[in-house]
Amino acid sequence: MSSASIRPAADHGGDPTARWVRFARNGAEGFGTIAGDAIAVHAGCMFAGAAPTGETVALASVELLAPATPSKIIALWNNFHALAGKLAVPVPSEPLYLMKAPSSIAAPGATIPRPSSYSGRVVYEGELGIIIGKTCHEVSPDEAGDFIFGYTCVNDITALDLIAADPTFSQWVRAKSFDGFGPFGPVVATGIEPGGLTVRTVFNGQERQNYSVTDMIFQPHDLVSRISHDMTLVPGDLICCGTSLGVGTIKEPTNTIEVTIDGIGTLTNGFVQ
Repeated sequence: MSSASIRPAADHGGDPTARWVRFARNGAEGFGTIAGDAIAVHAGCMFAGAAPTGETVALASVELLAPATPSKIIALWNNFHALAGKLAVPVPSEPLYLMKAPSSIAAPGATIPRPSSYSGRVVYEGELGIIIGKTCHEVSPDEAGDFIFGYTCVNDITALDLIAADPTFSQWVRAKSFDGFGPFGPVVATGIEPGGLTVRTVFNGQERQNYSVTDMIFQPHDLVSRISHDMTLVPGDLICCGTSLGVGTIKEPTNTIEVTIDGIGTLTNGFVQ
């Protein structure tokens, strides 16, 4: 992954954001924060007590990894007013979500192959992702911000035709859990407020999605609170906030999908048929 894929964070006021990455270099993994075209290497735990070592490494000299290793990936469905209106489905009274297998994770810059066991439609879905920073159980919306480490870009890739292939059982998890169908990154941005963010998805050079997080039915703090009453969230867990208008089918033999959120960066991945 080249350093050009990590664009400067937009100024949202207050202190500048920190943008955390994980990387591989010379057979070893490390983590740190973006500092221009370099990474300020840290030691310890990214989520608790991380400290700079004083070493910096050039972004161009490392392979970026997914910026966290979630124990679980939670993905929202029908979480935007605009998309609910287009699909003519009611606004839900509580979050509707599924789980994606952690083995679906792909690194920023990775090229994702079509699954050999599936020949139907595959779609991209650009989304905002929440990364949990502290063990979180039954917290209130007002408390939830203390448990959010930061935010990231997600491409929630889906094998669309599988979902309703069997009329007796909706296969959401299978449709979204193929190897490589869960790229996120390239960074986790801390110190930003999600309310003013816009998600843009560019597919093969053409903008296909451009929507505001403010249209979300369940906003990030509310999502974390509600989900924490269903299950305990632990550091590194990823909540994919759902997508809005503009989801499209991946048709060409080779494809490039870019999900950009100002203040976070651009997640770029390839997909080959």
